[in-house]
Amino acid sequence: DVQLVESGGGLVQAGGSLRLSCAASRVTFDDSVIGWFRQAPGKERERVSCIRRSDGSTYYADSVKGRFTISSDNAKKTVYLQINSLKPEDTAVYYCAAERGGILPCGSNYYEYSYWGQGTQVTVSS
Repeated sequence: DVQLVESGGGLVQAGGSLRLSCAASRVTFDDSVIGWFRQAPGKERERVSCIRRSDGSTYYADSVKGRFTISSDNAKKTVYLQINSLKPEDTAVYYCAAERGGILPCGSNYYEYSYWGQGTQVTVSS
């Protein structure tokens, strides 16, 4: 099965930046969509961004648009999430997830993500 491992989380002051990484292994399909999600205690999981590997098309939730940037290094099988201008409300466990790619953009809500990482904690102090 596909294995995903997140890294790059930590404790940072408001206004700071982090770059999260999602490294994939055991990939068995030709194309994929990779999503970044976050979940804080007592809140539902939120999809913050995604990317379709084949063409690099991306999606951002309104809550992070303009501050987060997703990118993919296909040779390294790694997807990154650059997070700038961090706010306390960004505090959450961040997960990456993968699903076989299709014709629709990743932001269409069509995809049910089958593979998930274990998460990396992002904590933003005020």
